[in-house]
Amino acid sequence: MDASDLTRFADELFRADIDRIPMDPLTARMPGLTTEQAYAVQIGYLEKKITRGAHVIGKKIGLTSKAIRDALKVDEPDFGCLLDTMAVLDGGTIALSTLIQPRVEGEICFVLDRDLDAPFVTEADVLRSTAFVVPALEIIDSRIRDWKITLADTIADNASSGMFVLGGKKTTLDNLDLRLLGMAVDHNGQLAVTGAGAACFGNPVTSVAWLANKLRSLGIVLRAGEVILSGGLAATVTPKAGDWVTMRMQTLGDVSVRFSA
Repeated sequence: MDASDLTRFADELFRADIDRIPMDPLTARMPGLTTEQAYAVQIGYLEKKITRGAHVIGKKIGLTSKAIRDALKVDEPDFGCLLDTMAVLDGGTIALSTLIQPRVEGEICFVLDRDLDAPFVTEADVLRSTAFVVPALEIIDSRIRDWKITLADTIADNASSGMFVLGGKKTTLDNLDLRLLGMAVDHNGQLAVTGAGAACFGNPVTSVAWLANKLRSLGIVLRAGEVILSGGLAATVTPKAGDWVTMRMQTLGDVSVRFSA
């Protein structure tokens, strides 16, 4: 694989996103696509969005569930970038026509007030550098047809990012153990899934520390002001036009979004 292949894949992902038409897996055509090459494709894909005026405002962590990592035969999560164009207000409405094959999952979002720039970032560093956390809904999406993804496919596709919604209640981490917090996702007012903080890589704080260290290995530092989606806490729900989804989390409050045609 050479640079032209990576550029072509980035172009195809960008076009699939614009046209809302899914594409075949990249690895179906390039079985040897490595994670390093996939991240290079992700950068190229994002650069096209940035050229059109989008701005990076944070990061998201994917594959924090052991079951999903086992299914993809990988031993660590992955990450993507959050753009300002992906943000939706709490209680807002998302047109399904702007997505391809969305799914919704409940998460905890960290908002940093210090750079995570230690040579090796620990959970204690994350706790010291977090201004507050808020409940979040991530609307994951895939430009890859029928979600037939490998690790390299989802990395290239910006970790299967779509949109995200942040709740309005700020909670500091003082004397708060995120592992023990329970959460519930309601789909059209009916309980759909339940979970807890520990479902995210054992601890959402550990998930953010992993991200900081992974980025440091690539010469990137998590900066003050960035928002970090730390990873899913339970199974996803699939929205249809007219649906609404609410996540309720112990201590942290709730966050909701509606879907239109």
